[in-house]
This record gives sequence, structure tokens and C-alpha cells, in this order.
Amino acid sequence: MLTVISDTHGTDDHRLTGQTLDAVRNADHVIHAGDFTTEAVYDAIDAEAAALTAVTGNNERPALHERLPAETTVEWAGYQILVVHGHRHSDTALGVLARQENADIIVVGHSHRPEIGELDGRLLVNPGSYADPRRYRPAHAELDATEGSLRVRLCSPDGDSFETVTRPR
Repeated sequence: MLTVISDTHGTDDHRLTGQTLDAVRNADHVIHAGDFTTEAVYDAIDAEAAALTAVTGNNERPALHERLPAETTVEWAGYQILVVHGHRHSDTALGVLARQENADIIVVGHSHRPEIGELDGRLLVNPGSYADPRRYRPAHAELDATEGSLRVRLCSPDGDSFETVTRPR
């Protein structure tokens, strides 16, 4: 399983609770789409994850901003995943970057709005924010790949799965 989180906006700890904490601990890989805010939060999440891929957001303190890339790609279960925070990308620019990186899946954060959609024929996943949802529902995303399909679920920290998309491989 791949767990996707974003927009922690913490200062001291990972702020992970419930199903979100379990999903991070049980995932083969965790992606964070930016806005940890501090190095302490990044380090706390990194300590919980078997493997962590992360990008910088628009609220990172300078020391963390220097540690993380603005964009990255990761290969998982045969999928090429582009990860960006999203604050610097219009849909057009994001589509161009995804084509450039040969991405199958695009992961973004920034808006705090959990959603599963499509951009330029590619799967778009925004996990929202599990810790600072603002006017949206707190959430993270869980991706499971089988030989024939990819399932993406949006889940809340209390364990409620509120949106699921399954796509053939």
C-alpha cells in the first residue's frame, strides 16, 4: 500500500492519529505533498514511515525548504508518480510537467481539499490535509495496486472511507 498525505502544518510532531497514523505505519511507501512546516514534523513523519518521499510546500521553514525538492518522481508498483505541492502549477503547467516526467499519477497538495480526479488523462490525487483540513474534511489517500487494477481511497483519520476510485492497469 502507498499512503499519501499533505499539509500537516505542524511545529513539533507529526499530528498523525487514528487510521491516518495506521496507514502511514503500514504503508510500503509514504508520499507527503508538502507543508510539513518544520524539520521536526518532517523527522517525526519520516520516523513512522517505512519509506518517505516528500516535496517542499509554500509554508516550510528555510532549513526544511533547503532539504526537500520542489518536485520529484517516484516509481511505485509499476507506476510513475509525480509529486508537487501545487502552489506553483496551473493545470496546464502540471499537465506539461506530468508528460515531461512520463507520470501515470500526479500527487498534489496545497488546497487542503481531498479529491481523486483526472488531469490530462492521468490520475490526479490530492489527499487533502489530515491535520489542518480548514473548510474540508480531514483526509489522506491510500493506493493499492494489483496485477489488474489500481484502487485509490480517500479516508479520514476516524477510519471512514469516503471516496474510492478503481482503474484498470
